[in-house]
Amino acid sequence: MSKPFQFKQFTIHQDRCAMKIGTDGVLLGSWVPLSNEINSILDIGTGTGVIALMMAQRSYVDTIDAIEIDDDAYEQAVENFEASDWGDRLFCYHASFQEFFQEIDDEYDLLISNPPFYTDDYKTADASRDAARFEDSLPFEHLFVGASHLLSENGRFAVILPYKEENNAIDIAKRVGLYPQKITRVKGNPSSEIKRSMLLFGFDQSDFESEELIIEKTRLQYTKEYIELTKEFYLKM
Repeated sequence: MSKPFQFKQFTIHQDRCAMKIGTDGVLLGSWVPLSNEINSILDIGTGTGVIALMMAQRSYVDTIDAIEIDDDAYEQAVENFEASDWGDRLFCYHASFQEFFQEIDDEYDLLISNPPFYTDDYKTADASRDAARFEDSLPFEHLFVGASHLLSENGRFAVILPYKEENNAIDIAKRVGLYPQKITRVKGNPSSEIKRSMLLFGFDQSDFESEELIIEKTRLQYTKEYIELTKEFYLKM
């Protein structure tokens, strides 16, 4: 049985979720820029609900919605929302993203997603875990088409992906009129290869900033940049 994950201001129960709390979700939830112009947020594929809860902690936004297709994960996200201090601002839809963006007329100022992205052929005997991990349950094309439908005029879409998928994602986004606004590439340590890309998209074409984030100087010795980014959430930061 998976233990609850304790953050500074909320607790995540995750025993019924295929994908447990990991660095990717916490990185994205800490990194995404939040401004006073953001009045509505949607977390796509919320899983445990961690990113939506991070958005609630970091902002005063009234409308923080989430979507989750897996039955058990949906129920657990709802319970995690209700147990938090921000239950009145958090709502989870039990649906696929494809169904959601085709049926919903609402627009959001911020979309955020830590999507399934293992495009390899290897699958396990655990269907729920595979759905949470593998890109074929939410193809990039569907993700970006849906984002272009749901974003408000000046809205932003934030996503974390394997670095090897960065150029592919930018190409797909361009086809639906979305362009990079900011890119942060993540390395585990100074000598390791780039592992992840965090990308922020919007409708305006402009020069964008790109930077690199290193998580550890040496094993379990975190960089000051990583500590600064995540210190409002992790207990040990």
